[in-house]
Amino acid sequence: MTIQEKAQAWKNCPIMTDELRQELQSLHDDEISDCFYRDLAFGTGGLRGVLGAGTNRMNVFTVIRATRGLGCYLKEQYENPSCAVSYDSRIHSRDFAEVTAASLAAMGIRAFIYPALEPTPMLSFAVRHLKASAGVMITASHNPAAFNGYKVYGPDGCQITLDAAQAIQTLINLQPMLSDTVPDFDEGLHSGMIRYISQETVEAYYQAVLRLQIHPVAEPLHLVYSPLNGTGNVPVREIMKRLGNITVDIVSEQEKPDGHFPTCPYPNPEIREAMQLAIRKMMETGADLCFATDPDCDRMGAAVRNGNDARLITGNEMGILMLDYLCRNTTAGSLPRVVVKTIVSTEMAEPVCRRYGIELRNVLTGFKFIGEQIGLLEKAGQKDRFLFGFEESYGYLSGTDVRDKDAVNAALLLCEMASQLKAEGKSLADRLEELQKEYGCYAQRLLTFQYDGEDGLNRMNRIMEKLRHPLEQIGQSELEGSERTDYLCGVNGLPSSDVVEFRLSGGRKIVVRPSGTEPKLKAYLFASGENQAAAEEVLDGLESIVGSLCGK
Repeated sequence: MTIQEKAQAWKNCPIMTDELRQELQSLHDDEISDCFYRDLAFGTGGLRGVLGAGTNRMNVFTVIRATRGLGCYLKEQYENPSCAVSYDSRIHSRDFAEVTAASLAAMGIRAFIYPALEPTPMLSFAVRHLKASAGVMITASHNPAAFNGYKVYGPDGCQITLDAAQAIQTLINLQPMLSDTVPDFDEGLHSGMIRYISQETVEAYYQAVLRLQIHPVAEPLHLVYSPLNGTGNVPVREIMKRLGNITVDIVSEQEKPDGHFPTCPYPNPEIREAMQLAIRKMMETGADLCFATDPDCDRMGAAVRNGNDARLITGNEMGILMLDYLCRNTTAGSLPRVVVKTIVSTEMAEPVCRRYGIELRNVLTGFKFIGEQIGLLEKAGQKDRFLFGFEESYGYLSGTDVRDKDAVNAALLLCEMASQLKAEGKSLADRLEELQKEYGCYAQRLLTFQYDGEDGLNRMNRIMEKLRHPLEQIGQSELEGSERTDYLCGVNGLPSSDVVEFRLSGGRKIVVRPSGTEPKLKAYLFASGENQAAAEEVLDGLESIVGSLCGK
């Protein structure tokens, strides 16, 4: 079918929603092309895209089609399959979650769904707690409000593997794009094929998080917290309440779930704009620190007062702070403890782990690979060896009951770590300075280059292909003496991945990869130096190289 024929089929669909029909009628030719030039791709992160009409958009029809493909896969793999479902605060998240559960139920697959929005880590937990065959989380994580997504989890509570994603995609391709009917959620409830997840599972999750506490919050804390209009409001506040000795001021404008994210168009705690209201409240109240969780509460960002200003703690810095805290406050076992980080996360973890005799494992980008390492330890009867996992994009995990990054777990670590440091008369920033003096100054910078539409996708592919050319052909003399690693070929037992790494002299490193969820190339720059200024100067040079390579 041509693009215009696809669009016409959608316009003629008898069960097309009024919202999507009106959108279709208002689209110009170039907009129609972007909506229909491809089907929304299903990968290890499931689906993610802009909300709207069309095969390249997140809507009820793409969700039903994906769910039918997933359902076929589950029926092939399991005798009596079941699936846990949760959703965040985004536009249509509840609608998509209910149609997911209803579609599975219509296929004879039992669905367990939370009765209210809950974070991604609570979905990962529920899959294992309920012994489900899979899980679906309706979320687009920290993307802008125009996005939504569909993340699929395996029975181990990790996001699905590449092999599973490919098998599901094959089955999705066999499903019709448009449905004759929309499965009825209430019918699934009445038949018993859909069941609400009980408070017992929620409480079991809270207990699992609280078991990760190392020390009581002995020194009183005054914190500012923002859920960024997402799912963290209830579980994060509940954990802080149970920890005790914490006064919490909530950013009221960002307290309630709201998929429009009116105060922060990009609800990502990695960026200062999203943190600004929390920072302002911290400065006004004199709080010890402020922190925020993203809409599905799997990422956490924090800031501390620094004179008359605030210092944002980067994901790498928080990862090192938590790693240092755990190393200093846990007892070594008969076998070395294991820390897992992604290849694009700070290399400062290496000297820290070396000092404490900890095994450091590097995995591909994506927290599912950290969760996978927990599973491997578990199979070897060594689950207790796992100490900590983190990634530079503000994801942390110190337990094994959840197999994805967990901002509720991170909030607990943050509180007890901050309390211990406060008792010593120190802040998070003070401890960072001590660590830099001890291990050296490691700096990192993330660059993103956006390429929209079909032409943008082709351009991204051409850039990645160029990076694999002989070094002298790339056109950057600075790279000619570097050591290149192409992860597409599989490296150190890791799965094949579209990632290229350059190691230059002086400990400099560049890693480039396409985003798995957005039309972007991401470039990670690494440098070290005697001090922060020296390291940043090196990063400036690397940024110039990458800017030329990516055509910006």
